[in-house]
Order: sequence, then structure tokens, then C-alpha cells
Amino acid sequence: MTDFAALTQSLLQPETFDVTALDRVVTAAYSSGDPHQALANQTLMQLQEVDGLWTKADAIIEQAQNAQARFFGLQVLDNAIQTRWKILPSEQREGIRNYVVGKIIHMSSGDESVLQKERVFVGKLNLTLVEILKQEWPHNWPNFITDLVGSSKTSEVLCENNMQILKLLSEEVFDFSRDQMVTEKVKRMKESLNGEFAQVYQLCEFVLEHSQRPSLLRVTLQTLQRFLTWIPLGFIFQTNLIDTLVHKFLPVQVFRNDALDCLTEIGSLRDLDPTYDPRFRSLFTSFLTRLADIFSPETDLQPAYENGTEQDCEFLQKLALFLSGFFQAHLRVLEVPETHQALIAGLLYLVRISEIKETEIFRICLEAWYMLAEDLYKSEQIPHHGNMTRSMPASPMGLQLNGGATNNGGTQSRKFLYAPVLNGIRQVMITNMAKPEEVLIVEDENGDIVRETTKDTDVIAQYKTMRDALVYLTHLNPEDTETIMLSRLAAQVDGSAWSWNNLNTLCWAIGSISGAMAEDEEKRFLVTVIKDLLGLCEMKRGKDNKAVVASNIMYVVGQYPRFLKAHWKFLKTVANKQFEFMHETHPGVQDMACDTFLKITIKCKRKFVTLQPDESVPFVVELVDSLGSIVSDLEPHQIQSVYESVGTMLSDKGPSVTIDRKAVLAKLMEQPNQTWRMIMEHAAKNVETLVEPNTIKEIVKILKTNNRVCGAAGSLFTHQLQTFFLDMLNVYKVYSERISAAVAQQGAIATQMSLVRLMRSAKKEVLRLLIVFIDTSGPPEAEPKAVAEGFIPPVLDPILGDYKRNIAGARDPEVLKLFAVVVEKLRNNVVNDVPRIMEAVFEVTLEMITKNFEDFPEHRIRFFEFLKAINEHCFPALFSIPPEHQKLVVHSIVWAMKHTERNISDTVSPVGRVVCDIDFAVLFV
Repeated sequence: MTDFAALTQSLLQPETFDVTALDRVVTAAYSSGDPHQALANQTLMQLQEVDGLWTKADAIIEQAQNAQARFFGLQVLDNAIQTRWKILPSEQREGIRNYVVGKIIHMSSGDESVLQKERVFVGKLNLTLVEILKQEWPHNWPNFITDLVGSSKTSEVLCENNMQILKLLSEEVFDFSRDQMVTEKVKRMKESLNGEFAQVYQLCEFVLEHSQRPSLLRVTLQTLQRFLTWIPLGFIFQTNLIDTLVHKFLPVQVFRNDALDCLTEIGSLRDLDPTYDPRFRSLFTSFLTRLADIFSPETDLQPAYENGTEQDCEFLQKLALFLSGFFQAHLRVLEVPETHQALIAGLLYLVRISEIKETEIFRICLEAWYMLAEDLYKSEQIPHHGNMTRSMPASPMGLQLNGGATNNGGTQSRKFLYAPVLNGIRQVMITNMAKPEEVLIVEDENGDIVRETTKDTDVIAQYKTMRDALVYLTHLNPEDTETIMLSRLAAQVDGSAWSWNNLNTLCWAIGSISGAMAEDEEKRFLVTVIKDLLGLCEMKRGKDNKAVVASNIMYVVGQYPRFLKAHWKFLKTVANKQFEFMHETHPGVQDMACDTFLKITIKCKRKFVTLQPDESVPFVVELVDSLGSIVSDLEPHQIQSVYESVGTMLSDKGPSVTIDRKAVLAKLMEQPNQTWRMIMEHAAKNVETLVEPNTIKEIVKILKTNNRVCGAAGSLFTHQLQTFFLDMLNVYKVYSERISAAVAQQGAIATQMSLVRLMRSAKKEVLRLLIVFIDTSGPPEAEPKAVAEGFIPPVLDPILGDYKRNIAGARDPEVLKLFAVVVEKLRNNVVNDVPRIMEAVFEVTLEMITKNFEDFPEHRIRFFEFLKAINEHCFPALFSIPPEHQKLVVHSIVWAMKHTERNISDTVSPVGRVVCDIDFAVLFV
């Protein structure tokens, strides 16, 4: 160990540096079983910091026996080029440049077997050369392109490597330059590369015409693909490049994918002069001719994709990119008689590719289908309000299709041009419909099961795109969409295509086109669907199968509010069916029933609170009377969902609503209120009952139920809150005192104890309920002034006092959110309370969040949201706080503007004007 340590120390001294010793250290560093590995790694890290080590890079590269040591030497040289180049003397820069170029030429011009063996190292050398070019070219190395092209003609092996350099250079200049070079430098490099591209193109053209070396041809095609996004159009359309790609390289399997990459870049060029349109038509027709030699539009590609080579699968994905990109850029260009058949054939190819069961390929195709469906829909005449219509641009060439069929405006309808392919697109969309939403079952901080719906996943985004595309397609031909869906449903009923996945995707598709048909068509279609699904549910054996069918019935009916609103008896039947499903204990069914019932009440709430034909009382009255039996088999989170549904009904206060909403709300909350009163009665006799774990859990459930009802019912909830408001604050106070006592006795570790965590969760629920109540308050039941005078003063003492005196780890960020909402909603009505609020929360929170940029992330954002609310809605209150606090306000805003978290710096940006608005004489006395 001592000898090895001495060896590492000798490396760190420039006068005793030895390449042989470096070899030994690198070998130890890359040997997992070597006892010196840790020391070796530490030495290599220290070596990179040694000043002047880069001067020994050539010796390391030339003399090192260990391959990793040579890479280490090259890395040291790279670091010097990137960080020290501008301060190096010109002779040293030229020496480095000449060494790297000479080394590349030497390794690329020798024995080909050596080059194959050293390919990775040569690739790293190429990257080093590109780093030099970013520093030197074109101003200090104007003849680089000329020299590179000239040297390429001496050897095919050298030419192949030079192509790699050109490819890397194009990527650096046009793809990766934004974050690495200043704009002016990038501009000069682009202009130079553009100006000298004729030489590069001639080299590529020469290679493609004369070389027989497959590896050189492939890298030339790959290099050309990098250039095609920016080179002058003349090199593409005024040469034989397209013909060479289509007729020489596309038919040959080894070059097919690289040629297709080039054609994709060309085909995706858009916003060009119309004089290029014939060129694109020629490209497309000749491409399809060659493609037909590979496979026909009728070929089932799924087996080929499953059983084909990696190269075959890659070809199909690249083909999807080509066709999708070409159609998105040049669809209208192909809508002429001479390319009509080619257009339809190309679309049929894309339909076949869309049928492949591979997500990324389908998403590529989906972009084209969405564009086509939207474009066709908008090109039709769309009726507007009254007798006005909007006429979208028709097909530019006026094709006589389908016997001269026209749209409503009398112009030729483009949709008939695409009739042969639209059916296939609908089939693909319906078969592959994405899942509408993802529901996750998770545990909260108390161990209770809660449901979270994810809103922003790739699958949700795909569903939205597919839904919109299918709606457009349905508008274009509702009969075809209906026929496809009903035939698919019939195949589920007769069992010929039965599977859970097939039924799910079909029902998601059925639900997605709600509103796309005329009302009478939708009624007939939906009745047929529901009847078939109910029959399927009766027919299927096994609880799993029945549960899948039942959940799909619930989903479909929840998606058609227009039909439900128009047919009360059906709506009532659906609601009662959800109540039946709430007693079904099969996994997932109860959750689905609760979700569907909530969705229906949101969309049809007025139907439930007004008297319907043949009914003695509104539905909601019957519902609250029998609520206990309805929710008897549900879990707490499911019961809360049902309460939210009833609260949603009661939020409707339109003129046709004649029920006593306050009385119905009181009836709804009867059971939670009764449980609450029992808890309070026991606490009045013995306050210790409040801190029993089961009691705390029961309080949390009651508060969560009230929270859901409050969020749904809105200002009506004022009447309910008044019944237990002061008791709730007393509970908050008791838990605050107990937590403070535990922290005083046991220190910060007390906040991690199960009982303290339970009490904190109850406190958080109190705060969340108050937040929702203030946020949804409003006339007529909860006027801002009445809320500010009746509810805010009792809140201040227990909540602010607790926040101020607690340790940092026991302060709840919900307190800051509560008072941000109070200021935002009640505004001038609480301006006199703001100084007291700030006195309690400002300094203690600032101490928590200014020690670094990481701790207490939620407190940070809530704190600055609170400041923002004061600045926007209660600005005069800032002049009522002490001068030292005014100064802290300004300093905190300036500090937040420097914050690494963008959401925090963005939050305080509009608050920054407070710096100008507060009197500086007051701030800096």
C-alpha cells in the first residue's frame, strides 16, 4: 500500500510524472477487485486538476499501454481545449491542432484492421477535433473544409472517417450549438459551412456514385441526412440526389434505413415556394413505386414486425416518420388528379403501419391522422349561430369526386377524396383507443387509502389527441363510425372477439365521441350500446368478467350527459344502478360506481334538485333520506366521494331550484354531525379522549367529508360550518398544545412519533377545510365582509399562535396557504388583520427558508404566494407593519428572485414592484 501511495504521489508532481506509473494507476482504478481501486480513482480525479498536465497528453496517448489510460490522456486534452484554449499561446494551439489532425490521419490511413480495433478511440479523437474547430474555424482555419475534402480523395478509409467528422461538425453547429457557443460565433460557422458546402456535396455525390464500400456509403448517407435540414434547396432539387436515394439506395436493404432518413428530411421540408410542388409529387410517386417492390398496401405488417430483424422494425418506424411527415407538410400538394391514386396508396400504407402494436410507431402515425381529420373537418362548411356559415378553403384543384358531391357551400368536398381510407383510419383509432385517465390508489400520511387521478401523462395526452381526431372523423361520417363501433360491440357479444382489453378500448372510443352525432342519432346509438352491454353483462359468467362489463357500462353512460339530461327516467335508472354497484365488493367496482355517480352529478346536477315528471319530490331529497343504506358497504374515501356528489347537486341555485337547500344540506350532514357531537360530549367530560388514535382518525374522516362537501356545495356550506366551527378550532388548539408539549419534552424527534403525526394530520385537515371554505365563499350565503367579521377573528389566535411558537419542523405550510387565500378572497375586508398575520408568520418562516435553497420547499412557495397576495390585494397593509418588517419584505423578495427554483422566482416577479412602491426613506433609515 505504501509503495502504491508513493506511486500516486509521484504522478501528482509534474517533474516526476511517468506514463508507466499512470498505466498502473489506471489499471487499478478499472479493476473491481484491486485493493488500491479507491486510491487510484481519487488520484485520477486529482490529476485532472494538475496545472499543465495537458502538455503531457501526447506522451500519454502515444506511450500508454492501457487503453483507458490513452482515453484519460485524450480527456485531459479535451478539458484544456474547452477551458484554456483562448489563453494558450498561438504556437501551442497550432501544435495541439496539428497533433490531433496528424493522429487522426495516421490512424485512418493505415491498416484497416487497426482502424477497426481503434474505432472508439478514433471517434473520441474526432470529437476532440470538432472541439478545436468550434474554437478555430473559420477565422483561424479557413481552409479546413478544403483540406478535409482533399484528403478524403486519397483513401476510402480516411474518407469514411472524414465523413464522421463532417457529421459531427454539422450536429455541433446546427443542433447542439445553442448552449455551447455565442450567437455570433454560431452565425459565422453556419455561413462558412453553407458557403463551402458545394465542396462537401461534390464529395458526397462522388462517393455515392462511385464507391463500392458499404460502410463508407452508409456514413455518407448519414452525414448527408444531417445536412439536409439546412443546405440550399438547389442541392436537393436541382441535382440527381432524390433519384439516387430512391432508385439506388432505397431498394438495397443494407442502405434502406439511411436512405429513408434522408428522404424523411426532404419530405418534411415545408413552407417552400409552390414551384417545388411538382418535385414533391415526383418524389412521392417514385418512392411509392419502390416501396411497392418491398411490400404492398394490403400486407399485414404485425407478423413482419414481430418476427423481423431489428433493421426491419427500424425500417417500419422510419417509414412511419416519412409518410407522417410528408402528409403533414404536403397533403394539399398531392390532391391533384395525377397523384390521387398515389395519395390514397400512401395513406393505406400508413394505415397498415398504424395497425402494428407498438406505441411509438402508433404515436407517429397519430400525428398524421389528427392533422388529416382536423383539416378535412375544417374544410367542410360549418354552420354557425343563426343562418351564418363559415366556408373553409376547399380542395385547390376542384376534383370531381363522388359524382361531384359538394359541401354545404356548394364547393367540392375534400372528404370524398379520402373516402377509401377514412374507414381504415376509424378502425385503427377505435382499436387502439388510449385510456382516458389513470387512477392510482395510494396511502396518505395516516395510512388511509385515497385515490389520485393523474392528469398529465403521455397516455392522457394521447387519449386527448385520439378523442379529438375521432370526433372530427365522426362529424365527417357518423354512420361509418357508428357501424364500426356496433359491429365491434356485436363481436364482443357473440364472443368472437371477446377480451377485456378489446371491450375497454371499444368503450373508451364510444365514450370519446359524445356530442359528435346529431341528438337523435346519438340517442339511437347509445340505446343500442347500453342494451348490448347490459345483455353482455347478464350473459357473462364469473365476477371478473361481469365487473369489467359493468365498469364499461358506467363509463359509457357517464360520457353522454346530453342524453341523460334529455331522458330523466334513464338518468334515474343509471343513478340507482350506481347505488347497486356500490354494494358490489368485487375490486374496483365500488370505486368506479362512485366516480361515475360524481361525474353524472357534475354534468346533470339540476335534474337531481328539481322536480321531475312523475316524481313526488326531487331526487336529492330521496337520496339523502336513504344515504345511510347506500354507503353502508363503502370505504371512507368512497363515502366522501358520494357526499361530494350530493354537495355538487346542492351547489345549483338556479331559479328553477325550489327545494330548501339549507335543510337538505343539514339532512345530508346529519350522520357526520352526530358523530362529531358524540366526540365533543366525551371530550367535555375528559379531554384525553380527543388524543386517542381512533378518535383522531374519526375526526380526520369527518373533516375530510366536510371538506369534500364544502368544495362541491360552495357558499351554501356556511350553514354547516357554523354548527361546529368553534369546536373545530378548540380541537385544533388542543392538538397544537399537545404537539408543543411533546416537542418540548422530546425535541424535534417528537414530530416523527405516530401520535404526533396523527394530531398533525387532523390539524392539516382543519386548515384545508378553512382554505376550501374561504376559497369557495361568496354571495349570498357567505359575503366577504360577513366571512371576514364572523370567521376570521376566531381563527387568528389558535392558528397564528401555534405557528409562531412551534419549532420549524412542526409548522404546517397550510397555514401560509390559508392566509394567502384569506387575503386573496377577502381583500380590503381583512386589511387591518394583515399586520397581525405577518407579525406571526413572517420572521419565523423567513428564518426557515433563507438558510439554503432546499429545505422546506412547500413553505417556500406558500410564503411567497402569501406575499404576492398581500401585494396584489392588501398593499396598504404593508405600510402598517413595523419598518424592520418592511425592510425584510424587500430583502426577501430580492432573495427569492435569485432562487434556483423557477416557480418561486416566477411567483415573486410581479411582487418586485413593492420595492419601488414602499417608501425607501422608511426602509433604509
